[in-house]
Amino acid sequence: MPTDVILPQMGESITEGTITKWRISVGDEVERDDPLFDLATDKVDTEVPAAITGRLAEILVPEGETVPVNTVVARIAAPGESWAPAPAAPEPVTPEAPDEGAETGGAPAPPPAAPAPEAAAGRRKRPRSSPLVRRMAREHGVDLAEVPGTGEGGRVSKRDMLAWIERLPTAPPPGPVEPAPEPPEVALPEPPPAPAAAPAPPAPEPLPAEAAFPPAAPEPLPPVSAPAGPGGRAEPLSRMRRSIAEHMVRSRRTAAHVTTVFEVDLSAVVAARERQGAAFEERTGVRLTLTAFFARAAVEALGEFPVLNASLRDDRIHYHRTVDLGIAVALPDGLLVPVLHRAEERNFVGLARGISDLAARARSGALRAEELAGGTFTITNPGPYGALFGTPIIAQPQSAILGIGGVHKRPAVVAGDAIAVRSMVFLALSFDHRLIDGAVADRFLGAVKRRLEDWREDAV
Repeated sequence: MPTDVILPQMGESITEGTITKWRISVGDEVERDDPLFDLATDKVDTEVPAAITGRLAEILVPEGETVPVNTVVARIAAPGESWAPAPAAPEPVTPEAPDEGAETGGAPAPPPAAPAPEAAAGRRKRPRSSPLVRRMAREHGVDLAEVPGTGEGGRVSKRDMLAWIERLPTAPPPGPVEPAPEPPEVALPEPPPAPAAAPAPPAPEPLPAEAAFPPAAPEPLPPVSAPAGPGGRAEPLSRMRRSIAEHMVRSRRTAAHVTTVFEVDLSAVVAARERQGAAFEERTGVRLTLTAFFARAAVEALGEFPVLNASLRDDRIHYHRTVDLGIAVALPDGLLVPVLHRAEERNFVGLARGISDLAARARSGALRAEELAGGTFTITNPGPYGALFGTPIIAQPQSAILGIGGVHKRPAVVAGDAIAVRSMVFLALSFDHRLIDGAVADRFLGAVKRRLEDWREDAV
């Protein structure tokens, strides 16, 4: 029986994907790990490889269609496995009516009337488009069948949709509203006389002006959609930007975020990198970056404090057996967090190679599905852009994230109360206070600090 091809999940928060192109046709042979189809999601566009060697027996999801993750999109028959293309659905056949005109001698029956224009318009095929374009169409009330597509096979692109939206007429301002007629007056019965009340107490003395209660604050006005203004422009969120926004808001609502910051003397690491960088690159083919040092220190410290490598689900603490290290990679239009699985099993060279490979393939769009899911702890490094430190948001369902600030030379007090110029960096650890106490978070960050400040030359 042919093997099912499943739409993979390209990240923790991805729920659907669009097949933009099939690389092979039904009946073609495919080798394992050869490109099978192109997939577009909210975070990344990538090629999905074949899981086995065989022959493509059936395509269940055509190009341009969006389906949930884990949907069966095709079937592959292994070598020697019998298969047959799926039979096409037979077209309905309408039985011919008897020729009454021939029997009665009358005129032949007239041909069926053409369908009404409204019915024909309702049967127009919806053009191919991405989830972003369909979302734009829904938000602006646009029928995709009316938008001329300039992409391959008439595909409606984001540029086509923006051009169409710009040509839409703006709604006229609402006219004055006629006041509703007042209801006729109704005579009410006289209320019964109230019982005699006790004499009212004397009015209190008025408060001085400075002791009077302040006036109530006015109610906030409803939010107004601000236009882009003269010379400005407005465009909808990209798939990646919308996914990031939703994930960040969900994380802030889920975890009890707390951030602790340590200052670290990185002089030993900087010196080791300067002395061994050229030889390391010549020996391994990988540039020696500071991220590899931080990753090594963090992975070792997680072995001492496994709760920072755990997740809180269903009122239970799930301790992960491996350290699956997420490395945040900045892209021109967003952020990806590929995962280096089983980071604790790698030596320093293995960590450096893995981080460099993930970052390069994240920027070229060549990441595999499993490399965007399953992270247990994340490192983000905004320091190269000039930041001293930040308060990063935890990637759910993880419990902590380590933010690395910029490395700057500053005067510092060293042994013997002397002042020296040192390479200093701020490390910011955001953690989920539901699971991790501040003392534990500080002890973990102290362990990272100790490893970096006491870096050994032979560790590279």
